[in-house]
Amino acid sequence: MTKILTAIYGGTFNPIHNGHVKMGQELLRITDIKEIWYMVSPLNPFKQGQTIAPDEARFELAKEALKGCKGLKACDYEFQLPKPSYTWNTLQKLRAEYPKREFALVIGADNWPRFGDWYHSSDILSTTQIFIFPRQGTDIDTSALPQNVHFIQMPLVNVSSTEIREKVKQGESIQGLVPKRIEQKVRELFKPSAGAAPTG
Repeated sequence: MTKILTAIYGGTFNPIHNGHVKMGQELLRITDIKEIWYMVSPLNPFKQGQTIAPDEARFELAKEALKGCKGLKACDYEFQLPKPSYTWNTLQKLRAEYPKREFALVIGADNWPRFGDWYHSSDILSTTQIFIFPRQGTDIDTSALPQNVHFIQMPLVNVSSTEIREKVKQGESIQGLVPKRIEQKVRELFKPSAGAAPTG
């Protein structure tokens, strides 16, 4: 039986934006991946000082942004797993729960140089296909990649969640940076609180 190749793309998605969506659509178009699950990461307790929206709010934005995008799905699976949520543990749970699927990983090129520091990185490499998409400012030596690690050439989408949050904070337009259906929700979620002290 041929398993359904399903890629896990993990991130805070704080917020999800058009770059995330376009990257997923392109991967579906040029690889054998049938579905991409956007695994919204629960809030890392070590990042509480940063401007990270609540778990459910980020998940709802992702779900709304991906509505109607065939093969792309927002996923809150890690919310129910023990913290911190290690990718290896998530993969083990998913494989046990969905035996008809083959799970792969999607990561940005900026994550590959640090991949050896991931929890059970060698186990992930020995059991999992990994698809790397390009990130601005990060070069990958494709000749040195393991056989099951694929660097996917695709157009760069120069947009970041940090940029979007900053634009909202400054009262600037985010049109074209996030799917139109979530624009207003993103502005509401990340606008500065009334009376909040300015940050440097």
